[in-house]
Order: sequence, then C-alpha cells, then structure tokens
Amino acid sequence: MSPQGEIPLAANILGTIGTVFWCVQLIPQIVRNYRTKSTEGLPAAMMFLWSASGVPFGAYAIAQQFNIPLIVQPQCFCALCGVSWAQCMVYGQKWRAWTATLVLLSLFAVFAGIQVGLVYAIRPAYARGVEWPVLLIGIMAFLLLIGGYFPIPFELLKRRGRVVGIDFIFLGIDWCGAFFSLMSLVAQTEFDTLFGTLYALCCVIEMAMVVSHLIWRLRTRGIRKRAKEQGESFDESSEGRQWQAQGWDLEAMIKRIFGKGKDLETEGEKE
Repeated sequence: MSPQGEIPLAANILGTIGTVFWCVQLIPQIVRNYRTKSTEGLPAAMMFLWSASGVPFGAYAIAQQFNIPLIVQPQCFCALCGVSWAQCMVYGQKWRAWTATLVLLSLFAVFAGIQVGLVYAIRPAYARGVEWPVLLIGIMAFLLLIGGYFPIPFELLKRRGRVVGIDFIFLGIDWCGAFFSLMSLVAQTEFDTLFGTLYALCCVIEMAMVVSHLIWRLRTRGIRKRAKEQGESFDESSEGRQWQAQGWDLEAMIKRIFGKGKDLETEGEKE
C-alpha cells in the first residue's frame, strides 16, 4: 500500500461522477423524511455511523492522495448523513429541532477537528514508510460504514422483507455513487483493495435490499389487490396487518429477554 502517484484522467472522471452521486444521494431521503415527518424504518444508528465514518474515510483518502473527487466525497457524505440522523432524532425520538441542530453542529465541529488531527498525525509516519496507521484508519472507516448496515437485516426480518422508510431513489443514487467510485479505483494506477471492497459491499447490500422488497411485493400481491378493491391500502387492511405482524422482531425479543433477566435479578434482591 502506497500513496497514489499520477492520477489517470479516467479515474478523475469516474471519481467525479461517483462524487456527484454521493453528494446528492441522501437529498431524496431527507426530503422524504421532511414531507412525511417520519423516519420509521430508517435506523438512526445507520445514519450516525455513516456520518462518523466520514472522519476516517476522509483522512484515509487524503493520506492515500486519492483523486480530488474521492477526497471531497466523504465530507459531503458525512454532512448529509448527519442531517438525516438529526431528522431521526426529531421525528423518531421527538427531540426539539433546535436541540438536534445544536447537537449536529457540535458533532460536525468535533468530526472536523478529529479528521484534521488524524491527517497531521499519520502523514509524517506515512512519509517515512510506516503504513499501519493509515491502514488502521482505513479499517475504522470500513467498519463504521459497513456497520451502519447492521440494523437493516433486523428491519427486514421485522417486516418480512419489506423496506419501509428508506427512499428507493436514495438507494439507486447511492448504488451508482458506490459503483462509479469503485470504477474510479479500478482506473487508478494502483487499486486500493480496502476501499474497493467497501464500495463493492455497498453495491451488493443495497441490491439485496431492493431484491428483498421486490420479493415482498410478489408475496403480498394478492393481499394488496384485495385491499385495493376494498378501497384500502395494504397497511389499512386487516389481512395486510395480520400478514405483516408475523415478522420476527428480533430487537423486541432481545429486549424482552434482557428485561426478564433484570426483573429476575430485581426480585432476587428484594427477597
């Protein structure tokens, strides 16, 4: 692993396309959240982890001397994910708008300070040929970004494969951003395996989400047709609600298990 040297024109063009997509990817999601005043089905943890991943992501890109678009990309990504996280706090956790705004701006200031500190901390060592600090930061970015997807399987199991609260235009734009960024790395003189894997996994996970929802639509086409004939939506029909209620809410199950354990401990202390 070494910093990029001369950046080919193709890498810059592909990187620019990927950055344009990732600079606007979350705008449809943010608009959807604002219009519906709801973030149900959109995990706040995912948005927070994605925003935080922009810190090591940006530091790594600068240290590796990626093409300029790929250096700008994590900054835009961090900002948009942060705004979406603040919406989750306002609409989901019922925070006041000014409280969420103040916390978000404070987070951005902290993130900026950490990223600048990381860049100045790792550059001298990297110039001397010490590679592990840069690799460690890259791994941190990788884990934070991929970790943001962790709540998604829980949401899909809970809703029997249905994608709720996540805008499909956002998913499409995000997929394109990851794909063109991956192609930009391919076009560089030296392929970055860590971030190439990251972009590829983003593409695969988001395609899996779309496929999951399409399968849900196929499985429920009869229910949705009958509900439409009765002038109801899927969620309004009793048959639809009954079918949807059969999902596995693993998060609730885990909470109940740990809740029972705490109750037993409390009863034991009282005795």
